[in-house]
Amino acid sequence: MSRENQSTASAVTEFFIAGFPGLQPKYYNLMASVLFCIYMAVITGNCLIVVLFIIERSLHKPMYIVMLSLSLSDIGFCTVALPKVISRYWFNDGYIAFYACMLQRLLIHYFGTLNSLIMMIMALDRYLAICYPLRYPVLMTNRTMRILLGLSWCSAMIAPTVSSMQTSQMPFCGPNMILHCFCDASSMNQLACNDATSQNLVSYCIAMFVLLVPFSFILISYVSILVSVLRIANAQGRLKALSTCATQVTIITLYYVPRFVVYSSTTIPNIPITISSSQRIALVMFYSLLPPLVNPLIYCIRIKEIRQFFLKCVHKHCVQKNWRGKRLTISK
Repeated sequence: MSRENQSTASAVTEFFIAGFPGLQPKYYNLMASVLFCIYMAVITGNCLIVVLFIIERSLHKPMYIVMLSLSLSDIGFCTVALPKVISRYWFNDGYIAFYACMLQRLLIHYFGTLNSLIMMIMALDRYLAICYPLRYPVLMTNRTMRILLGLSWCSAMIAPTVSSMQTSQMPFCGPNMILHCFCDASSMNQLACNDATSQNLVSYCIAMFVLLVPFSFILISYVSILVSVLRIANAQGRLKALSTCATQVTIITLYYVPRFVVYSSTTIPNIPITISSSQRIALVMFYSLLPPLVNPLIYCIRIKEIRQFFLKCVHKHCVQKNWRGKRLTISK
């Protein structure tokens, strides 16, 4: 009897992470290398944001505090999600213990919920900054931002914990192959021995709640921002305000739209949206990994203070290099 197809007579004690179904073994090393490069790029880029925030006092402002929180959340998500699937393709080590899988499931959905809340706070920050520029320094202080983010980091654990506790009570006694790159609610519910329709519905309702509430707030915020921007008489002022929000709107769109498609197609019966297992996994990996990958690059390019910090470092390095070169020439 193979470990991947245990007998129904015994409870499942471990799961097997299948990764991308249908991927031929000759591409395993390539896939592992790609995922490893993505992981290292995410860690490097977001750690750079963290280090910049620590060493540069001018970045200790509400907007950068929320960026710091988003970077820490992205680091946490990728650290939870990627190492196991990389190990599966590089070392053929796809087995994960039952409770380790449950913990990964909990943290995957925790960081997903947390990102949604952080984006909502980010939209609130931009709304106050653009619609109430004179009152912004009073309404959004560093202390206020820290409180909002602290509440987000704590409250984001509620929904995943409830859903995970429900999943942990389900019987798993049959196939143990998870058709995904990590343990998540829908993949685990499909492996339960009993009818998981009610569990799928509860998971879907929780997912929609933690997505739709922040998304509705974000949508209202940016519509209000757009209305306020259109009232600005100065064309240059309108362009500056729109460019400030364009990056966040792009990231938010990439984050939410594919999620709605995946959750709806896999949970709601008779919905006209149908996607295959491979397409679902590809979509999940796309919206899970692309924002953490591009966020640091976009912020470092578009944020004025961060650009100035890099230019200052480059200028300082060039001055020191020229000074050392002159000293060496004089000494000769």
